[in-house]
Amino acid sequence: MKRIIAMLLCCAMMLGGAALAEDKELRELDVVLDWYPNAIHTFMYVAIDKGYYAEEGLKVNIRFPSNANDAISLPAAGRADIGFYYQQDVIQVRANQNVPVKSIGAVVQGPLNIVLSLKEKNITTAHDLVGKTIGYAGTELSEALIRSIMEYSGADYSDVTMIDVGFDLMSSMTTGNVDATIGCLVNHEVPQMEEEGFEVNWFDLDDYGVPTYYEGVFLANDKMIEEEPEVLAAFLRASKRGFDDMKADPEAALAILLANQSEDNFPLSETVERKSMETLLPMMETDEVEFLTQSDECWQENIDWLRSQNLITGEVTVDDVRVNLDF
Repeated sequence: MKRIIAMLLCCAMMLGGAALAEDKELRELDVVLDWYPNAIHTFMYVAIDKGYYAEEGLKVNIRFPSNANDAISLPAAGRADIGFYYQQDVIQVRANQNVPVKSIGAVVQGPLNIVLSLKEKNITTAHDLVGKTIGYAGTELSEALIRSIMEYSGADYSDVTMIDVGFDLMSSMTTGNVDATIGCLVNHEVPQMEEEGFEVNWFDLDDYGVPTYYEGVFLANDKMIEEEPEVLAAFLRASKRGFDDMKADPEAALAILLANQSEDNFPLSETVERKSMETLLPMMETDEVEFLTQSDECWQENIDWLRSQNLITGEVTVDDVRVNLDF
């Protein structure tokens, strides 16, 4: 009996050692988010929870940004592996500063950014902005978006007054400081304001001449794309499995997200995140386009639009800003 117990203990120690060795063999990946965890990031937490990254030989560490551009600057400098950021920013930093990053997959197939206002303002079209004040976060991109939609609607940029309200986009409307804002997201600020009891109107930018763009993309630096494409492909493959589960069972995915929220920095409302997920799911994958797909046409249209708005000055091609990995 003692001999049998000793053999069992030996086997257990060998198995434990093998498991530890297997853990050590996992390739660690640091993924920097654009913000704190919310519905748009759910599929990654599902993939971690279900072990999909581990099955691909990866240990994914999700990091929150300390600065607004960390999701680009850290991967570019080799201080993180993957960033979650925005399509136009990838084009701008590549064209204007030759920052060595490219998109490896599109997370949301269309814009989430909207022009938002309280319902009482009766702003439902771009032309309704004539004579109004618009709050924004002080970025040239927001100014260009308003300028573009005003021109498309037959009005002039000088017909509106832009007010830099920083990150106080919602409160600037509810306090009457501005009539409308640009920079709020249809999947987040709309359900949040509705939960707070406000009735709102909004319209989409790509209804007024702005090209459809990817609201979120995964990006990596040129060196990693060249030297470890199989690692990036494994990350995308596991992420796709996480999204498939999120799509098949949103409530279970929501529970995983809520368990991983950053309560100190960005506490989540279950109701808001549920509505956000309902908005996001059909935009992350459509009947025509699978999750993480990105097209040359979408990239070229946005390059052309950014150039028309004088937001990029250097030469840049589609191949400079995106790569399609086989995963």
